[in-house]
Amino acid sequence: MHRLGLVDTLTAMALPYMASAFGIFLLRQTFKTVPRELEEAARIEGCGTFGVLWRVYMPLAKPVYLAYALVSISHHWNNFLWPLVMSNSVETRPLTVGLSVFAGTDQGIDWGIINAATLISSAPLLLAFLLFQRQFVQSFLRAGIR
Repeated sequence: MHRLGLVDTLTAMALPYMASAFGIFLLRQTFKTVPRELEEAARIEGCGTFGVLWRVYMPLAKPVYLAYALVSISHHWNNFLWPLVMSNSVETRPLTVGLSVFAGTDQGIDWGIINAATLISSAPLLLAFLLFQRQFVQSFLRAGIR
């Protein structure tokens, strides 16, 4: 990361997690459920390979993208070591590293403040799951059917 000039950037923290086997599996299962007739109809209408991908497969996989985003973000939300190594400034430091720095003061640990900060830091994930719960559950049900 140092040779790429990405130390202390958000890109450095996100780059190792751009692709995952779980995401590829979910998309594969979703794309296998798309009827061949839709692809054939798009080709008859004049779509090429990328046209079929962007106009047929991608719109049908939106719930899966959303579900994968929720799972991936919630999984990486709690990462500690990689962001600690890659971030030097307060601006690029994620919540987990910030909470540990905040808890490691010389005056001792104020558990009430740490608990409140932890609750506030988990609130966005909980809110996102509650907002997109139906699509989240449907995408996993569809992926497991075939």
